[in-house]
Amino acid sequence: MTRLLAVLCLLVIAADAAAQTRPAPPPASAEPVPTSALDGTWRGTSDGGSCNAPLEYLLTIENGFVDGSATDTTARGPVPNTHHGPPPAPTPGLWQIHGVARNAGAFSLISVASVKASDRREGKLTAQSDGSGLVVSETGGCRRTARLSRR
Repeated sequence: MTRLLAVLCLLVIAADAAAQTRPAPPPASAEPVPTSALDGTWRGTSDGGSCNAPLEYLLTIENGFVDGSATDTTARGPVPNTHHGPPPAPTPGLWQIHGVARNAGAFSLISVASVKASDRREGKLTAQSDGSGLVVSETGGCRRTARLSRR
């Protein structure tokens, strides 16, 4: 009985080893990755808008996918509170930006503020190619407009 059990274990191990095969190599003519005319790194500074707080933009577009950030250099963290009341919420100093770029026409982007407060701040942006530049505008909030150039 123990011999039968040992032989059965060896057969199972051999079958498992034979069942493992290497994956097939990719075909020689793989599809090329789609590219966008807007691919590259874009930088620029916005006007202050109604908030009088300009943003410094840094966007990367790769294969049409937009990923980047906008920084408010005038943003300040919490200040000392001498009135013993709840402190004001810190203003957002960093915005994360995401979206999908289109070669022709305007496209939408989403911006999310990086804050530690319980409120979640989001914004919508509209971007459009303008000659050799990219114009990004806020559709709400401070209504800032930035002209970005490719770097």
